[in-house]
Amino acid sequence: MQLEYRGRGEDRFPAPLRLWWALFLLLSLVAVAVHAATSLCYGLPVPALPWARDAVEVIAAVALLVAGFSAKRAATTGGSASEEPLLNSASDDTVDASLFTSAGFLSVLTFSWMGPLFAVGHRKTLGLDDVPDLDHGDSVAGLLPSFKTNLEALASSGSGPKFTAFKLTRALVRTVWWHIAVTALYALIYNLATYVGPYLIDSLVQYLNGDERYAGKGKLLVVTFIVAKVFECLSQRHWFFRLQQAGIRARSALVSVVYQKGLSLSSSSRQSCTSGEMINIISVDADRVGIFSWYMHDPWLVPLQVGLALFILYSTLGVASLAALGATIAVMLANVPPMKMQEKFQQKLMDCKDVRMKATSEILRNMRILKLQGWEMKFLSKINDLRTTETSWLKKYLYTWTAATFVFWGAPTFVAVATFGACMLLGIPLDSGKVLSALATFRVLQEPIYNLPDTISMMIQTKVSLDRIASFLCLEESPMDAVERLPSGSSNVAIEVSNGCFSWDGSPELPTLKDLNFQARQGMHVAVCGTVGSGKSSLLSCILGEVPKLSGEVKTCGTMAYVSQTAWIQSGKIQDNILFGKEMDSEKYDRVLEWCSLKKDLEILPFGDKTVIGERGINLSGGQKQRIQIARALYQDSDIYLFDDPFSAVDAHTGSHLFKECLLGALASKTVVYVTHQIEFLPAADLILVMKGGRIAQAGKYNNILGSGEELMELVGAHQDALTALDVIEVANGGSEKLSSSLSRSLSSAEEKDKQNGKEEGDKVQSGQLVQEEEREKGRVGFWVYWKYLTLAYGGALVPFVLIAQLLFQVLQIASNYWMAWASPVSEDAEPPVSMSTLIYVFVALAVASSLCILVRALFVVTAAYKTATLLFNKMHMAIFRAPMSFFDSTPSGRILNRASTDQSEVDTYIANQMGYVAFSIIQLVGIIVVMSQVAWQVFVVFIPVIIIFLCYQRYYIETARELQRLVGVCKAPIIQHFAESISGSTTIRSFGKEDQFVLTNSHLIDADSRPKFYNAAAMEWLCFRLDTLSSFTFAFALIFLISLPTGIIDPGIAGLAVTYGLNLNMLQAWVVRSMCNLENKIVSVERILQYISIPEEPPLSTSGDKLPHNWPSEGEIQLRNLHKFDIFAIVSELLEIQSDGKRIADSVFCQM
Repeated sequence: MQLEYRGRGEDRFPAPLRLWWALFLLLSLVAVAVHAATSLCYGLPVPALPWARDAVEVIAAVALLVAGFSAKRAATTGGSASEEPLLNSASDDTVDASLFTSAGFLSVLTFSWMGPLFAVGHRKTLGLDDVPDLDHGDSVAGLLPSFKTNLEALASSGSGPKFTAFKLTRALVRTVWWHIAVTALYALIYNLATYVGPYLIDSLVQYLNGDERYAGKGKLLVVTFIVAKVFECLSQRHWFFRLQQAGIRARSALVSVVYQKGLSLSSSSRQSCTSGEMINIISVDADRVGIFSWYMHDPWLVPLQVGLALFILYSTLGVASLAALGATIAVMLANVPPMKMQEKFQQKLMDCKDVRMKATSEILRNMRILKLQGWEMKFLSKINDLRTTETSWLKKYLYTWTAATFVFWGAPTFVAVATFGACMLLGIPLDSGKVLSALATFRVLQEPIYNLPDTISMMIQTKVSLDRIASFLCLEESPMDAVERLPSGSSNVAIEVSNGCFSWDGSPELPTLKDLNFQARQGMHVAVCGTVGSGKSSLLSCILGEVPKLSGEVKTCGTMAYVSQTAWIQSGKIQDNILFGKEMDSEKYDRVLEWCSLKKDLEILPFGDKTVIGERGINLSGGQKQRIQIARALYQDSDIYLFDDPFSAVDAHTGSHLFKECLLGALASKTVVYVTHQIEFLPAADLILVMKGGRIAQAGKYNNILGSGEELMELVGAHQDALTALDVIEVANGGSEKLSSSLSRSLSSAEEKDKQNGKEEGDKVQSGQLVQEEEREKGRVGFWVYWKYLTLAYGGALVPFVLIAQLLFQVLQIASNYWMAWASPVSEDAEPPVSMSTLIYVFVALAVASSLCILVRALFVVTAAYKTATLLFNKMHMAIFRAPMSFFDSTPSGRILNRASTDQSEVDTYIANQMGYVAFSIIQLVGIIVVMSQVAWQVFVVFIPVIIIFLCYQRYYIETARELQRLVGVCKAPIIQHFAESISGSTTIRSFGKEDQFVLTNSHLIDADSRPKFYNAAAMEWLCFRLDTLSSFTFAFALIFLISLPTGIIDPGIAGLAVTYGLNLNMLQAWVVRSMCNLENKIVSVERILQYISIPEEPPLSTSGDKLPHNWPSEGEIQLRNLHKFDIFAIVSELLEIQSDGKRIADSVFCQM
């Protein structure tokens, strides 16, 4: 077997073999730990042969693991290694853009593969194009086939529902099983390494006290401490990174499957599941499943951690460890009520938020009406009322959080008091080594005590999300066999419906269409007419296969294009909407624009067909959107065209032009079925189908059926009556003709003037697209953002009290531990400075006082957080509702909703805590430095430069991480927007056969969202790895210094206390930097809210002293003066003044835009 080092993209050894080698390394390290414990703790000599065997096993295990992760086997098929480049020359040209894929073992181990991205982020502000691609295994293309195969295999097995939460979980586990196995191994190594320090503290104290049993073992102790710390740091970094990678994969797979399901839903399923519910599934439920990756190992880790802690306590304190077990269980149970209350309050909070967001979404969609009616303040008050209900639950949630915080920080104190109290009652002697070992263990035990209720809560929430996703996947799809689709040219009949019976709700008792029998040959034009509700649109839908078929047969031959009655337009360029995934053919494209009368419209637009269409085509008229729809259909050059009343949204002249140029001209040789209310378009049809009551009442050519039945005659008669009524109105308002012609002349003059000035205006609209890319701040978050947040609530008066409470907590915490280390005898033979009862009573008093400080601090933080969140919400919504209409025209509602939901949620529940964590961790770090300096002030020689390097790393990291976090916030909205558009246009997408194209677009959007998330996670681990390395170096220096001092120079108890705190040094230093970076990442939400607070507002609603008469307005007047539509193009550029003089103006003024 040959080994060749290579990038990670190439084939490796089998995964089970690599996992076995990893376990072999773990077992080898456990053997070393057992021999070290035998020698250090029990004083039993270990022969040289076992040490040698351990060394060989560890070296061999490391070599095999390196080979498994960074080497490949040479080909076994006869060729030599020198021939491989020739055999694989095709693959040599392939360059994978993913930094992770091409990284080697050492680069992966140290996260050095992130270096190129940090270099780019240091040089300039990162954009999405600067973020490298994902590894193939992390992309949708690499994930989805495996996940779908696993899911389909499980869905087809067993009875009951096709999809369940359990089946989804099994499919996800099978898809990311390698990550689950590797992270389990990392978690095991981390937890074993974490407890090495507390286990050996007693031995170190006895060595420093000059105990003969540990003579000459100081260096071995130091090496054991350092090796354990190295494994702790390495395993934790890769554990966290792989967890996040697994979460990203799970979320991508779920969103992809849900999207594909959404495209294939039947009509009844779409009615039972709203688009809002579908969006919640991909934006909330899929995210929650991805976040659960952080918790997936906790169910077995918590018992392991508690078991290891009890083992250490039993080895040092004996039977008193049972008191620790009882206290631990009591604390865990104490966590349950506040966690249940939090879960309940959070659910209520989310329900209230859903109601508020639904109302906000409806208001934003109809903001133009509210502005015209002057109702915006009334509806703002409705939003504020909903927010008041929401904040009542928010307040309960936040104050319940203070109870959970108190339990978290007070848990080690309570367990310590219970354990030491049991020692006093049982008469178990306490020496400083045992006390310090117990204190270190209590601190490590803090994590599982807090995590268990949180894990249970997260498991429940994830189960609910998986149930919702499984229920959605169980919805009925459009049947694939509803329409028999034949290839082009295989039949002379284009459309054939035989004995068709269809029902939208699938009920035979209430059929929508019945007794359908008709045939359309290739090249025929079929017109469908009838009264409202007669089944015209349903007829087209049954040809498309959208209406559930009860009986009969539907056949189509050739490709199909469909134009819906309500225009479906995608956000994006006009050109992209017309091309609809096909390549550009300039000549054909120009002909289509001419046929659809779009050239004049595009000339008016400053960017022509490159103009970006706003949300739901907000910057286009109804007629323009319909003509773009028709152009899209014509450009596809399909065999069959289905038009559902396409001329209803355009004026009569344009409708006639479209009918003549498109249906009679461009589509003369195509099969066309068109629904219409315009009687004048019927004679041109080869076949007319007159619908009545869901049946074809008449069928034939116009002249043949005009006198043969009543149905068509009724339609013709109604049309004539309508024309007569219009003539009467025109005669009655004869004077309006003059006004109409005057208006036409004015508008024509305005158009000419616009064209003359178009060139001059072009320079002014450099970025004149109505919808711009979402604005995001660049560079460092300004200090003013932090200051504004801190001082918004009560002028910042609570901030000093929060800091004082935390400072008192740290002082009292250190004092209690210092007291235990100083007042306990160094060994059982030494005389204690104070009695056992005094020792315990003072410790309890200090511990209780420190816990109360935590409670006070948490209350102050929550009070400030609640007030600040309320003020920011009120200010932002006031600014939004007072913004001019141009703001809503140019800003997709998704951006506003993102700030009102995601960013506001961060402000409500996260940012205040994160800001507190930064201050608290800095205070704790200073406390550790003070304690360590009491023993060895020389540690400052290393500590000061290490802190400087820390800060340099942090500044270098934050330049890239800040922009990655901002990109994470920006990249999620396009997925939601694309999903919502696809669901609303699923009929059109399916009719054109473009499902694969839209699925591919969705995959690209998901990958674009995953890229900054993946590299953001890797960037954090890159930083923490380097911080852990520096912290471990500082800790090693302090240990070496301590064992180098002669016996008796320092108090062994105080030295042990310094080491106890030093065990947390790397974690705390990393926590300081991580908290600072997380805060800067999350404070972007405040920045985004403040950005909207500063939106320019409309003139005031009223001014002081204005008094209007009770009968105002007494007469009507419309003035259009130099009106422009948000700097895009001029609608009218000269004064138009229309006075009605109390008379009704019946003329319609058509303004081509």
